[in-house]
Amino acid sequence: MEIQKNIWYVTLLLTMIAGYCDTVTFVAADSIFSAHVTGNFIVFAYQIIKGYDLHTWVKLLTFPVFIIAVMIGGRIALKSTSHYTILFWEGLLLFLSGSLIYVADLFGFYSEWTMYTVAMTTVFAMGLQNAFGKLCSKETYGPTTMMTGNVTQASLDLGNLLKNGIKDLETLLSFKKQLVTIFGFLTGCFLGAITGKFCGLGTLIFPGIAMIICYLKNT
Repeated sequence: MEIQKNIWYVTLLLTMIAGYCDTVTFVAADSIFSAHVTGNFIVFAYQIIKGYDLHTWVKLLTFPVFIIAVMIGGRIALKSTSHYTILFWEGLLLFLSGSLIYVADLFGFYSEWTMYTVAMTTVFAMGLQNAFGKLCSKETYGPTTMMTGNVTQASLDLGNLLKNGIKDLETLLSFKKQLVTIFGFLTGCFLGAITGKFCGLGTLIFPGIAMIICYLKNT
């Protein structure tokens, strides 16, 4: 029971953080997706046909940053006694990213390149979370940074429940698990949209702190 409870809150926390970070960077960092990095292809293509400049090409930089992060996440997992160490580094990067924004504002050196630096650091952090999801798939109910697969599974489960009723306990349990991931991500998106609009990228310190606490509770 304790293990299941642990998986529940880890899943909820990771999906909320991914949704939050993805939306904060999109709202406050020139429409950059930090978790759904493939979405940057769409933004890049759209900006190209509208009339592009140097900033447009920054979107493509998210892919090598993400790839390097996943590779480093794999190395961290190999060298660490706990896979949750990956989440510690993710949390630390998010906290430092948010802190950089406040420091830059305080000392007057904030610029668009500060914004891009923080956005790319957030992409890197999300790459670490993706690595954790692949390497530690049993620690969560499903992918925590991309919801397409979870929505697909939830739809299949719902179809089976409508056909067979709630007596199919295995399908019902699967459906409930998918709802945790979807609800968590959606909640994170709403929170990220609000804080990103009114408070900016500095609010990345909050998911950073939450991730570090998650690490401490699981080690």
